[in-house]
Amino acid sequence: MPDTLFLRLEGPLQSWGERGRWSVRDSALTPTKSGVIGLIACALGYRDDDQIRPLSQKTRMGVRVDAPGRLITDYHTIGGGYDFPTLLTAEGKPKISSGKPHTEISHRDYLCDASFLVALQVRDTIHAPLIDQMAVALQNPAWPLFLGRKSCPPAVPVFAGTGSYPDLQTALTGYTAFTRYRWTRQPITCLLELESEQPVGTRRRDDIHSRRFRVFYPRYTTQPVNLPRFTIHEEDGHVSLQIINE
Repeated sequence: MPDTLFLRLEGPLQSWGERGRWSVRDSALTPTKSGVIGLIACALGYRDDDQIRPLSQKTRMGVRVDAPGRLITDYHTIGGGYDFPTLLTAEGKPKISSGKPHTEISHRDYLCDASFLVALQVRDTIHAPLIDQMAVALQNPAWPLFLGRKSCPPAVPVFAGTGSYPDLQTALTGYTAFTRYRWTRQPITCLLELESEQPVGTRRRDDIHSRRFRVFYPRYTTQPVNLPRFTIHEEDGHVSLQIINE
């Protein structure tokens, strides 16, 4: 029974908010675990925290950066200064600035032309049936899937297969289906979630605990060094990754 699920996150735009507040909406440079779990929850048709939380608790996540893309910022306005409909205050009253309807200015970050391979691996083999459950849902999603924000649909199918691997690094470096976005002979870049809950590695607060109350717990990731280089092989329209032993 497979213990690892692969997702291909690729599209013209992606946005993985990690520290966004109010009118400033950031994007991390790699997919967040809360965003990936939210995507899978959409596929499964889950709404409740008690359904969504175990998806994160029972898995560890690794990311392979096949195409980092570039970060762009959108100057975004909300409200448009119209009398109706107009922005409301927390009390439900029309929001007025200097006697006129309010226009909220927002800056929103997006990753343009990025492509990531994500591996979700169960923490314990007793949870292995969860991999097949998520795989089926991703191929027949209950709700539309998006890459961080609803304005960012995927350009290719998100489901990228399943398999059995001893660890996340082996899974990501051994997966050969590839993307046309990347050039040749580049070092593989991976971010791996650490098994330990001790404060080591890079701290990211994106382990979802409550969607309803927007509560996120910290987790820790590491970027392995001395990973192999690769080249891209194409035959009959199929693109694959080949490791270079140097």
